[in-house]
Amino acid sequence: MNLRIAIAGKGGTGKSTFSALLCRSLLAKGIKPLLAVDADPNSCLPEKLGVEVEQTIGDLREELRQEPEKKPAGIPKGEWMEGMINRAITESTGMDMVVMGRQEGPDCYCFINNLLRQCLEQIGKQYKAVVIDNEAGLEHLSRRSNGSVEVLVVVAHPTITGARTAVRIMELVNSLHLDIGDCFLVLNESDTQLDADLAIEFARTGLDIIGSIPTDPLIRDFELKAQSLMTVPAGSKAAMAVDEILQKILERRNA
Repeated sequence: MNLRIAIAGKGGTGKSTFSALLCRSLLAKGIKPLLAVDADPNSCLPEKLGVEVEQTIGDLREELRQEPEKKPAGIPKGEWMEGMINRAITESTGMDMVVMGRQEGPDCYCFINNLLRQCLEQIGKQYKAVVIDNEAGLEHLSRRSNGSVEVLVVVAHPTITGARTAVRIMELVNSLHLDIGDCFLVLNESDTQLDADLAIEFARTGLDIIGSIPTDPLIRDFELKAQSLMTVPAGSKAAMAVDEILQKILERRNA
């Protein structure tokens, strides 16, 4: 199994928190090795996973742009680039992490950018699961060199604004013609049933609500103290909800 799950949502919806708890659930199910990709320039997934990252893909891009002659003679560019990317992979038990870092910017370094993306695609195939925490504009997914994403999860708050943001995300997904298997909606900090008006708004997304995550003071406490969500106890309400969401995703994929 090579399961690629992309997480999308407006900033502040708990997208990265969900991504971290999803990584926790995948490892708890023995789905490893796992690659966590932080594709949001406003990177916070490493902190939530308790991982210290020294180098990002954006750092590599700048290094290659400024010193293109660094490649030793006689080594194929693709092989050399893969070795460079491995420097940006932070390894831990059962899970590795890569941070995309700064965006590509206005200048076009197409050759470097394309090689980076192609190498990332190849490296991703070495893992049983890949979790991609995307920025709001889905820039990383829109620039994937090839391959598909098996699952897209849109995270939203149970509000009118949350529903309308989810609609815009799906409009963007459709306009980019992304190759995505299943798309689901997760309601974060959702403690009551949706009222009639909210239910109508969320129905307009066309997404199946695969689960809701309740407000969890334990998660809030962990994040206030910058503690890794990988160590959240099994009794956490939010962690249990994400466990159930992952189980539903796996069942849908295997149906």
